[in-house]
Amino acid sequence: MAEAERREDFERRVHLFSITGRNDRRGTSECPKAGPDRAPRGGCRGSPYNGRMVIRSVAVLGAGTMGAQIGAHFANAGVPALLLDVTADAARDGLKRARALKPDPSFTPDSWKLIATGGFDELARVKASDWIIEAVVEQLDIKRGLLEKVDAARRPGSIVSSNTSGIPITTLAEGRSDDFRRHWLGTHFFNPPRYLHLLELIPTAETSKDIVEAVTYFADHHLGKGVVIAKDSPNFIGNHIALHGVVKILKLVESGAYTIEEIDAMTGPAIGRPKSATFRTLDLAGIDILAHVIRNLHERLPDEEARREFVLPQFVERMIERKMVGEKAGQGFYKRVKTADGESEILTLDPATLEYRPRTSPRLSSLEAASTTTDVRERVKTLYAGKDRVGEFLRDTLAPTLDYTAKVTPDIAYSPDDVDRVMRWGFGWELGPFELMDAIGMARGPEGAAPQVHELPPAAPDLQLLKSAKQRNGVVRKNPGASLVDLGDGVLCVEFHSKMNAIGGDTIQMLHAGLREASANFAALVVGNEGEHFSAGANIMLLLLEAQEENWDEVDLMVRAFQNATMALRYADVPVIVAPAGLAIGGACEIVLHGDRVQAAAESYVGLVEAGVGLIPAGGGTKEMVARAAEQMPPGSTDFLPPIQRAFEAIGFAKVSASAPDAQRLGYLRPTDAVTMNRERLIADAKARALQRAAEGYQPPAPRMTIPVGGDTVLAPLKLGIHLAWRAGRISDHDALIGRKLATIMAGGSLPHPSTVTEQELLDLEREAFLSLVGERKTQERIQHTLKTGKPLRN
Repeated sequence: MAEAERREDFERRVHLFSITGRNDRRGTSECPKAGPDRAPRGGCRGSPYNGRMVIRSVAVLGAGTMGAQIGAHFANAGVPALLLDVTADAARDGLKRARALKPDPSFTPDSWKLIATGGFDELARVKASDWIIEAVVEQLDIKRGLLEKVDAARRPGSIVSSNTSGIPITTLAEGRSDDFRRHWLGTHFFNPPRYLHLLELIPTAETSKDIVEAVTYFADHHLGKGVVIAKDSPNFIGNHIALHGVVKILKLVESGAYTIEEIDAMTGPAIGRPKSATFRTLDLAGIDILAHVIRNLHERLPDEEARREFVLPQFVERMIERKMVGEKAGQGFYKRVKTADGESEILTLDPATLEYRPRTSPRLSSLEAASTTTDVRERVKTLYAGKDRVGEFLRDTLAPTLDYTAKVTPDIAYSPDDVDRVMRWGFGWELGPFELMDAIGMARGPEGAAPQVHELPPAAPDLQLLKSAKQRNGVVRKNPGASLVDLGDGVLCVEFHSKMNAIGGDTIQMLHAGLREASANFAALVVGNEGEHFSAGANIMLLLLEAQEENWDEVDLMVRAFQNATMALRYADVPVIVAPAGLAIGGACEIVLHGDRVQAAAESYVGLVEAGVGLIPAGGGTKEMVARAAEQMPPGSTDFLPPIQRAFEAIGFAKVSASAPDAQRLGYLRPTDAVTMNRERLIADAKARALQRAAEGYQPPAPRMTIPVGGDTVLAPLKLGIHLAWRAGRISDHDALIGRKLATIMAGGSLPHPSTVTEQELLDLEREAFLSLVGERKTQERIQHTLKTGKPLRN
């Protein structure tokens, strides 16, 4: 498509979006008006949008790493984005680089169609944008020069913000018009914007309260952000607190007291931090970026004592001089090299010599002992009090940072809770600084007093609804695998809580119990949880044990029980809303497929992955994909192959969606299913959807007695494709066996011509195929390998 055509197509999309307010089914809010007056997930055009400004389009100025990804995330939310840079070519190049990033900034390949590009010589185009985000290089004069031009080009009333990570927001707006300053604030997205939950908002004294509320609401509900309002202080909240601890650690490294490997072992999951710990995180973020932010703090902090806290050790300055700045340069605190035999090896920096040496495994016995403690508060408390190297390290680094946090919080934040939220949402800490103080029994400031700061209202009641419901109403019923929780207003929830929320007999039992309880005493049922993952699927360890003992009757009963549970969900007396987030694979995907509706978190990774362990989906998943393929056929069509081929490839290649919208593309979610951008609102949105379905007079669907299937018109071409892939060496003998059994089910069985089958017939076919495959030695080898390594085996 030529550039002019691309621009015309984009402007058409913007116009369509402005007319319809359409936001690609993100969220569940219903508009009281019919027709084209829907506003994006929150109100109606012509209505006050719940009293808030409607944001339908955005312009992002600067197509660097952050700018292009910010634009991509607006596109993920269904909002057209205009991406401008010094030249149109620079903007296109920036977008191209963003599209090549891993992890992918976009939900689906189609998301990129909502982004148009251009140069700063076309700045007049921002007049059509409701929100203009400046994201150019971190230099005050460059930003102010661009914002002066924006002030002249923008439409009065449009929001303008800067994505700076530390330049004073008030200073950037000096000299701008009154209307500009009323609609101006800082919006500090964290990198990568799609995946990191935090957004720091920094209003000035002149920023309109309505604008702060509009941006907060939009970022929360539409972009899925955890919003924290910060004061206009040096580097705001997150970078200020995090980098204090980093400098303390770097100085200990310079002293030679601890190795890099030891520190990463002590500052990772052991104390509730990400696996990347300290030095892997710095390599990913960029050591030159680290230096820039620390210098900014050193220069801007008003207190001389505080400034001394932010000085980099000399060895880090030398690293930057030698361009040893992390992952983007191929070397930082770690360096990946190829050995003589072609294997990959990770080397570790020696800070004294700036040479690399083989990586070593630290021996810290207290870390190993603490690994059995699942409660992070108890684990940190034990490690901190230890009389060994781990305890000494934490007392030398963590304690000063917590003291410093308590001291500066009144100057940088509006509450201690906000500081904790920033560190959890932006840096992946399980416990924020004040939560850590409480865990280790440390005073929250002088003489144990909490910082005297202005407390903001508590978080909205629909955040972490399941947690608050348990605190309020308790648990209706519980076993080791799942619980029944009263969400209020006549909605019951089945919450999984086994390890990785794996599905076993306890889970199946509680699903049935939940359906009975909901039918008797509730209006609707939600299946969901607030863990990191909805579920990693069925417990294949139990399956393997039974197969190795050749307890085939027991395996048969396990499969029948799971099929009965998924079918009970589909035909329940009350609407069942399934609310996946994170992983929802294998058996978990089959539960998703059988809800009346799905309310999925945007970051949902859904897939039928059984082929990876030598099996096929047998909890109704294969049956459901066949039935959905039949429903996708145009009226009167007899060409079964295209929709069945898509479903066959999704199952046979064990495809997992990259997002909830991608799950719709793969057929795991339907057009009637919806997406929640903010994970913390997922259960609340699912509850709202459940009540809506109940209010509509929900009736269970009629059993599918006549599902059209293609018989040999489908089976023959599928088997031919399998044979050709095997001949070409793309699949193994066992892959081909799995493929042929899957193809037979998806054809409706060995039928000579197109026909119809019942759901039960398809369930029987998938159960028989599953039982035959689980008895295969190669399948059992695949299961064993996956349990041991977490990776699939090709055998």
